[in-house]
Amino acid sequence: MLLAKREPGWRRRAWLSLLLLALLVSSGCGAALYSINVMGASRAVEQAREAGAAEHAPYEYYYAEAHLRKAREEAAEASYQDANRFADVAEEFGTKARDLAARRMREMGR
Repeated sequence: MLLAKREPGWRRRAWLSLLLLALLVSSGCGAALYSINVMGASRAVEQAREAGAAEHAPYEYYYAEAHLRKAREEAAEASYQDANRFADVAEEFGTKARDLAARRMREMGR
């Protein structure tokens, strides 16, 4: 019943919208992709900081922090591909630092 009430051509517009989105993502729309990546990386580093990773997982935490800083520098120079790579590493190590710090806190009975 719902399909009958939709206006004609809605499927075509939906496919065109998906195609446009795919083109934007694959065509080097780096700033948008960077924004998404850096938000995840920033969140991971912040969660690691809150978990006490600077004390309990310093290598992973400072490595993540340095990569996040470098990602922001690269983005400022419009090197979005490099910025995305640095943001990915920052998110990965931020998450590792958070998890490692939490595990070490549990082992210490805190």
